[in-house]
Amino acid sequence: MTKYILAAILAVLFNVKTVFAQQDVVWVQVEALPSLTTAQDRVRAYAGRLADVNGFSLGGGWYSVVLGPYTPEDAQRVLQVYRAEREIPNDAFIAYSSSFQQQFWPVGANLLSLPDPLPDEITGDTATPETAVAQPDPEPADETPREARQSEAKLSRDEKKELQVMLQWAGHYQGAIDGAYGRGTRGSMSRWQEASNYEPTGVLTTKQRAELRNQYNAVLNGLDLKTMTDTTSGIEIQIPLGVVAFSKYSPPFAQFDATGNVPARVLLISQHGDQNTLYGLYDIMQTLEIVPESGPRERNKNSFTLTGEDGRIISHTEASLQDGQVKGFTLVWPAGDEERRTRLLGEMRKSFKRLDGAMDPATGDGDEQSIDLVSGLEIRRPKLSRSGFYVDNQGTVVTTAQAVEACEKITIDGDHEAQVIHADSAHGIAVLRATDTLAPAAIASLRQGDPRLQSEVAVSGFSYEGVLGSPTLTFGRLSDIKGLSGETELKRLALNALPGDAGGPVFDDGGAVMGMLLPAADGGRKLPEDVSFAMNSETLRAVLDAAGITAQGAEATGPIAPEDLTREARDMTVLVSCW
Repeated sequence: MTKYILAAILAVLFNVKTVFAQQDVVWVQVEALPSLTTAQDRVRAYAGRLADVNGFSLGGGWYSVVLGPYTPEDAQRVLQVYRAEREIPNDAFIAYSSSFQQQFWPVGANLLSLPDPLPDEITGDTATPETAVAQPDPEPADETPREARQSEAKLSRDEKKELQVMLQWAGHYQGAIDGAYGRGTRGSMSRWQEASNYEPTGVLTTKQRAELRNQYNAVLNGLDLKTMTDTTSGIEIQIPLGVVAFSKYSPPFAQFDATGNVPARVLLISQHGDQNTLYGLYDIMQTLEIVPESGPRERNKNSFTLTGEDGRIISHTEASLQDGQVKGFTLVWPAGDEERRTRLLGEMRKSFKRLDGAMDPATGDGDEQSIDLVSGLEIRRPKLSRSGFYVDNQGTVVTTAQAVEACEKITIDGDHEAQVIHADSAHGIAVLRATDTLAPAAIASLRQGDPRLQSEVAVSGFSYEGVLGSPTLTFGRLSDIKGLSGETELKRLALNALPGDAGGPVFDDGGAVMGMLLPAADGGRKLPEDVSFAMNSETLRAVLDAAGITAQGAEATGPIAPEDLTREARDMTVLVSCW
């Protein structure tokens, strides 16, 4: 079925006389983008080839491109067909109107304010006052007001508070959730009854309470919430088995992975331990790919909560320490589906119960061994890692400009956030400084003058971009004191460097820094593998002077022992990562 046939079918569906209620309107969310300009470009691109394209703000500086509005059945069909034709990404999903804020595309449109039923331009209903169907008389109550008050009196305080929450969700109650039914609560009940075509008595009957609850829970339809009693982890909790299924035990996690169109994930957390265990888990969770870096987080004496969010997912983790056991859970849900996420999270929180026992560390069949995995979960990795080196006692670092281009965050040695304080794009040099105070064990001494041709040189760098915990030394020789086109600021080296070495210090045989290793040229000409280039020390000194940094100088000396050079290089060289 092509997209054109699908569009024709949907056009027929939306021009029939049958209308559907506002709460049945859904959308297919295609993309979420952190820039209005980018979102406008993407929505225009989709509108050029697909029907029913709209754009909405998600809040927090994010914008979504969606298709719709559709009935749930039609949205499912759109999702399947357009995915199969690769018209939309595989991680597109069905979203609800409550996830969206102001509409920005098409300009002037406001589909979020659709009345119930949908307007003529969507339903095709051209009824006039003369031809409109008369509204039925209010439906009689299933209980008398006296009987309704009697059944209401049997509700617990929590059940009364829950009813206030549901009335608040329905838009009829703005008071405190306190379980006390005063004038405000009674008024909201009357308004709900009137809106639902019941006699507005101000006291909900058993049947009406059930109807309100069904409306409130409709957003959870399809999630198939079921109470899971997991004796291995010692946890009882409601899990959305309509979208996830148990995958494996990877202590301290029981993992539930997505089974269909909703890219969701659930982790149950269970392990024996103490406060150090809890705090260690708090730190480890923040390194995982499923916990984005942005979002609130809080750690107390015996518990913590972590929320991480980006344009793709929102991840919520909570865990606590009781009786020598750390237990909790993580819910990962697609961004832009906030009503379902918050409702689901609330149900999981309410249902969470600790049972006897905690997960044995030996549980499971064992995970694939990888430095990029923790208990089978992927660690967040930087986009790019290169080398750099200290040039003063305040922890100022020189590196290649390539290492810090288009980064959301820059780190030094993985732990210290840094900022670019000066950049020289013409020479490919960037100067960084950490946001906290650093105390380098060694700083570069920039050589004055050129070494002898064919003398031994060495570059110190994180050749494998941080896979090894320390920098490595790569030895070679000085081939020329200028570049291939006669550039006097360059030094040509006979040295087989790797990409991670770029930005690292190049030493002469006496331990002085004669330059900074440059990245391999990204052009049409491919040079031999053992040809590398370094920006000379004079250019480095000029760039540092422009940044207000005074570099330490060094005169030519005799060769030093390899172990001394290795120690000096290790203390001076840092890993620069772009996130």
